Amino acid sequence: ITCRDWSSDVCSSDLFTGHEVDDMSDDELDESLKKATVFARVAPEHKHRIVESLQRLGHVVAMTGDGVNDAPALQAAQIGIAMGITGTDVTKEVAEMVLADDNFASIVAAVEEGRVMFMNVRKVVKFLLATNIGENLTLLPALVLFAPDLIISPVQILFVNLVTDGILDITLAMEPKENDVMAEPPRKPDARIINKEIVLNIIFVGLFMAVGTLLMAYNSRQHGSLAYTQTKVFTTLAMFQVFNSFNCRSRDKSVFQLGFFKNPYLFIAIIASILLQIAA
Repeated sequence: ITCRDWSSDVCSSDLFTGHEVDDMSDDELDESLKKATVFARVAPEHKHRIVESLQRLGHVVAMTGDGVNDAPALQAAQIGIAMGITGTDVTKEVAEMVLADDNFASIVAAVEEGRVMFMNVRKVVKFLLATNIGENLTLLPALVLFAPDLIISPVQILFVNLVTDGILDITLAMEPKENDVMAEPPRKPDARIINKEIVLNIIFVGLFMAVGTLLMAYNSRQHGSLAYTQTKVFTTLAMFQVFNSFNCRSRDKSVFQLGFFKNPYLFIAIIASILLQIAA
């Protein structure tokens, strides 16, 4: 069968058949894929060639299949997707994803869930690095500026890291999906968790925390005892981390746009952190 054998309303320059693929070289197939939308009457070897051609063009390929002869193409694709009900054991073994309900809409749901997980990992990493670098940028200059006094004790540092950080970062990972998560363009396959945007954010937040805390320490030391200064520095660092957890909830939306109670786990963690800070 060739394209001429199809009815005129179906046949077009973006439709190719298995026989036409047989006659193409790899370069011709690569060129055809730039305009192709449909491949009809294809054999398993054609599927495998199409997957490889798309990869040569720089695409990330997802391939669905259910039969044994689909296994090579599924294995060649970056994301092999097997049918959970009608699929064979062979395809399920080589696939990265198995559709338990054989519903293609589940693929979209899985992509959405994957994006949310990746974004939440970034949020947690950004929060932890920003707050800990902020602490380091505070403590190191303080050893020189306020020597021989320690403006925050080792026990207080441990409390901030174990209690405040430990509660907030876990609940930040539970942040629900943002409404436009599927509107974002696909990220590159080699995209890193820590990108340029996150690095700049970490530097800005870390410096902001350090300068704010050191100014608070200087003012307190001028007008109060060392214990008074340590208490204010201890609380200032802890509250910086609490407020930074709000900042890390989204890349481009404020907490007022997201809503304070959209992530109830984080809200409870913030209340707990504040109460524990008061108790300490």
